[in-house]
Amino acid sequence: MKGSEIFAIRDRHFGRGLSLSYREPLTIVRGEGQYLFDEYGERYLDCVNNVCHVGHCHPVVVKAAADQLAQLNTNTRYLHPALAQYVEALTAKFPESLSVCYLVNSGSEAVELALRMARNYTKTEDVIAVEGAYHGNTAAAVAVSEYKFGGPGGNGCPPTTHVVPLPCVYRGRHAESGPKAGIKYAAYIAQKADDLLSQGKGPAAFIAESMISVGGQIVLPDGYLAAAYEAVRQTGGVCIADEVQVGFGRPGKTFWGFELQDVVPDIVTLGKPIGNGHPLGAVVTTPAIAEAFDNGMEYFNTFGGNPVSCTIGLAVLDVIEKEQLQKHALDTGAKLL
Repeated sequence: MKGSEIFAIRDRHFGRGLSLSYREPLTIVRGEGQYLFDEYGERYLDCVNNVCHVGHCHPVVVKAAADQLAQLNTNTRYLHPALAQYVEALTAKFPESLSVCYLVNSGSEAVELALRMARNYTKTEDVIAVEGAYHGNTAAAVAVSEYKFGGPGGNGCPPTTHVVPLPCVYRGRHAESGPKAGIKYAAYIAQKADDLLSQGKGPAAFIAESMISVGGQIVLPDGYLAAAYEAVRQTGGVCIADEVQVGFGRPGKTFWGFELQDVVPDIVTLGKPIGNGHPLGAVVTTPAIAEAFDNGMEYFNTFGGNPVSCTIGLAVLDVIEKEQLQKHALDTGAKLL
């Protein structure tokens, strides 16, 4: 099928809000490592997709997926070794306090669940979020994503969302503050949290990517998350680190973005690179928050934690380690800088 035919079908049956890249859309039919190939065999260096973390069609991941798919794929109402092996391997990458894992199908779903858990734990609804943030495409995720509700087609800031300035040290409000920039930007979060507490409710959560991705590839200034987390916790809220786009060794120096700031979140959301293109996501949290969430309403996710997803997730972690991709990210980033 030619690209023009595909475009015609897409134009006829897809919603117009689902955009295509490039003025002349590409028909991509194959991927290998860092390359994509179009219908004519033309090779492109893929500097756009942030999902295939260990490369398109990595043979280790492909084989793991095919082998498990040929054996079994079912839900988590049964015991299966892949689930146990994967959650042990994944949680081993986190600080000791973050030991409880919920497997889902996407980063958006992870954020949705994280917000639900935070609100259940604190018994409040309000969330502090960062200017320009994008956290996903579900209703709750869009409600804390200023990039969405503040952009074309958006309905403006919901009453339970409170936006703080983007902590940018290049073009932000405190661009010339040097080492004090992180503290000055965190003060906006402290003020929002205090305002909410004075209204008798306090924040349910502060959610922020550990490095701002869609908002402009912003590396957080030193001390920002430490001061922000302290202010939020003092007013009864929990701290959510969105690692959907920035985790799994991408920072280079550390495996998770929040480690760059020397903090430990209460909840971490994972997606995109976690499954190398396979629909997989996770929420990792503390035993206390997980225990509060076990309030009698069963949490069940049909596909979250299925054997195929767990096998793929385990293969991705294996490739990251064996091919030293975190070090590669550090070395490549240093060279580009």
